[in-house]
Amino acid sequence: MGQDRDTGAAANDFGRATAPQIAKQIGATMLGSASNEATLDGKRVVIKCARRRTTSVGVTYLMLSKLDRVIGAFEQDDGSFALHALPASRFKAEMRESKSQGASAGKVGLVSRKVFESAGESLGAVSL
Repeated sequence: MGQDRDTGAAANDFGRATAPQIAKQIGATMLGSASNEATLDGKRVVIKCARRRTTSVGVTYLMLSKLDRVIGAFEQDDGSFALHALPASRFKAEMRESKSQGASAGKVGLVSRKVFESAGESLGAVSL
């Protein structure tokens, strides 16, 4: 199911609150409060957080061009987050365009949770 304005805003709030907590646990340093970009092991990453039933995560094309890796943090049934990292080049190769007709139309690429789980590097799990 797609997002509307309200569910998109709620997802954005969730990600902005959750990513810094995950970053702290994995030793990443957030680059500011304007996005979920961080550095980890000398690489520029973004931490994209997804609730249990969320099937994909999105990154803007502009941000993707500045990243080394995309970390998908996928909530599990027990409330923990399974972490999987994809190189930005792999994210780009696997992404599909968002169906958004709003402000993000034509600006965001989505990659499924299944791609992160099958092709990404597991970074373990964290509990908040």
